[in-house]
Amino acid sequence: MAVGSDFSLRKVDVALTPRERYIDFLRSRGKRITPQKQVILDHVSSRHEHFDVEQLLADLRNTPEGARASSATVYRTVAEMHEAGLLHKMELDGRCVYEHDYGYPQHDHLYCSGCRQLIEFSSEELARICDAVAAQHQFRARGHRLIITGLCVDCRTSKSKSRHQDRV
Repeated sequence: MAVGSDFSLRKVDVALTPRERYIDFLRSRGKRITPQKQVILDHVSSRHEHFDVEQLLADLRNTPEGARASSATVYRTVAEMHEAGLLHKMELDGRCVYEHDYGYPQHDHLYCSGCRQLIEFSSEELARICDAVAAQHQFRARGHRLIITGLCVDCRTSKSKSRHQDRV
């Protein structure tokens, strides 16, 4: 979900498709691409969603192609996709959350610790600050990751209502 009307996850031109990049990665390590790994790759790379491996397993179980992928294969494939640069991994409240961001523009996140919602945003101002800090330290930045934690409006509203009811 994007904040503001000026940000949408448009595709970015990349040299290889996610499948080509993953196959190159596996071949460089002497591993093979199995039908189960292809199903997992296709499922993850066809959407831009935040997920943990348990959610991915549940999604795959609901598809005829993915139902045959074992838990071990899914965990291993997600780890390989992360290592190949196809997935970004975030550790939030003790759980690992992933997103397919290969071919997507630089973006950051707001994380609600109440409902665990991740909200994506992009900020030119933040990019300028990062560039200025890097220049100040004679540092060549290649990117950044920012996760701002807090409570979304729905969680703040529900917490204030429950606190008000407790006082009555």
